[in-house]
Amino acid sequence: MLASSWLIRTETSDDLPEIEALQAEAFGPGRFARTAFRLREGVPHDPRLSFVGLSGDALAGSVWLTPITIGREPSLLLGPLTVAPAFKNRGLGRLLVAHVIKTAQALGESSVLLVGDAPYYGPLGFAPVPPGSIALPGPADPSRVLLANLRPDTAFPTGPVRGGRARVV
Repeated sequence: MLASSWLIRTETSDDLPEIEALQAEAFGPGRFARTAFRLREGVPHDPRLSFVGLSGDALAGSVWLTPITIGREPSLLLGPLTVAPAFKNRGLGRLLVAHVIKTAQALGESSVLLVGDAPYYGPLGFAPVPPGSIALPGPADPSRVLLANLRPDTAFPTGPVRGGRARVV
């Protein structure tokens, strides 16, 4: 049965236990060793850019954006994007990503980075990062490092990627 409509809303603190359970189920105990999880370590996700998808009363999925810095430029890291197994392949993941990207752009954010599959994220505005232009703090398949440039008139940010926002000195 396909859901004909989803309700997307901002995450609340009451959602966190269920979201964390979804993430644990989707990514397993090794998730904390992954490069994207390491970037998020100690950096809270942005509550303005954290959404859940509901099917009726059921929390069916979630998406977070977390502040990062690429070189000296502020950016955001997408993920985790999680969809409960009972609701996979029904369009919720794409809807959550499209919603969070549109919201980030409306808030004036400049870019969103992720490690993921280009065929899935490409139609949502993500493009491969030019080889050698950014340095992640851990291993990642270069073909899976993607960026959505939310200000198309600007160049891709370059440099090392760090969790959090750089302080302006």
